[in-house]
Amino acid sequence: MRYTVVTVALALVVASAGCQSAPAENVLRRDVDAIVAIGVTGVQARVVDGGGDRVAVAGKSDIAAAEQVSPNGFFRIGSVTKSLVATVVLMLVGEGRLGLDDTVQRWLPDMVRGNGNDGDLITVRQLLQHASGIHDVMPDFSTPESYYRLRYEVRTPEQTVAAAIGHAPDFAPGTGWSYANSGYVLLGMIIEQVRKRPWYDEVRSRIIEPLGLRDTRWPGDSPTLPAPHAKAYQQYEVDGPLTDVTEVLDADASDGYLSTTADIGTFYRSLLSGKLLRPERLAQMQATVPVDGVIGQVWPGIRDGLGLFSVPLSCGGTYWMHNGGLEGYITETGVTADGSRSAVVSMSTALAAGEDITRSKGFEQQRAATALVDRALCAE
Repeated sequence: MRYTVVTVALALVVASAGCQSAPAENVLRRDVDAIVAIGVTGVQARVVDGGGDRVAVAGKSDIAAAEQVSPNGFFRIGSVTKSLVATVVLMLVGEGRLGLDDTVQRWLPDMVRGNGNDGDLITVRQLLQHASGIHDVMPDFSTPESYYRLRYEVRTPEQTVAAAIGHAPDFAPGTGWSYANSGYVLLGMIIEQVRKRPWYDEVRSRIIEPLGLRDTRWPGDSPTLPAPHAKAYQQYEVDGPLTDVTEVLDADASDGYLSTTADIGTFYRSLLSGKLLRPERLAQMQATVPVDGVIGQVWPGIRDGLGLFSVPLSCGGTYWMHNGGLEGYITETGVTADGSRSAVVSMSTALAAGEDITRSKGFEQQRAATALVDRALCAE
């Protein structure tokens, strides 16, 4: 969920001990093939439960070559980063270093001020739950020309926040809901004020190293990805050509990390099974509010917590997730409420949405990915 929520990458997790049943293998293969048939260049999907791990891939890693997509390829996880950041914030809350009802003004004096914006009225909880009202202003990668012009441009967190508060707020804090990447940029800055070191160092020491996520990396000022990886492609116009958008500088606290389907699944299973947060903190993370608009059309019944979304399962109950989209790479995640089963899908193409989103290939791509996750998590 970054520039458009209807472009998404799908990941899947189901497994059994030892050999997998042929029907389950066939369903996973069929689902990744169906996503490629829509126009996505490459897909990798991983399904994991207590018994094992299986992966399916489809498509190509480069449209100019015949190389198959790697089942262990790196990709930009986009807004899945927000779940990592939110987890660190809840850890700090549990340690008494930070409060969910602390104001932005307390930690970032006069950072959010002007044009009707007031850091005295915005809380950490509201930033986490996209209820701050702060306007979202992100780089305008709306055409190939703008991508080529801006892809190596360095933007500081302060510049991102300044651009956001250059606009009036979308609503008074706590009175509405609107997805805001800039709110998580502020959360990264707050973490740094609390701990006196970079936010990504806190993610590394509190999550990445304890869980052994060796392939989850903060890229810093490098626009490239480690090998292996599939190239990322963006379709800017309906039925238009695909543009290679693999390289970009974008590593803030809203969407900065690189990872793999294996690492992402491990993180979400660990989070939901209680390995990272005490029960009361996880319960705070899972206190949700309704979500509507386009996001509600993509995931009917979706609700937003603190860095996590809940989505109804077709077989009953809910699963927890956070979608991620950043310049061609789309990530879809899903984990059962007890953390026993996860599904992670990475797609290396973002198809155009068009004016009528629900009739677009981008929407079809997202819905196919969501259906894959649902089938994986509902599998017996």
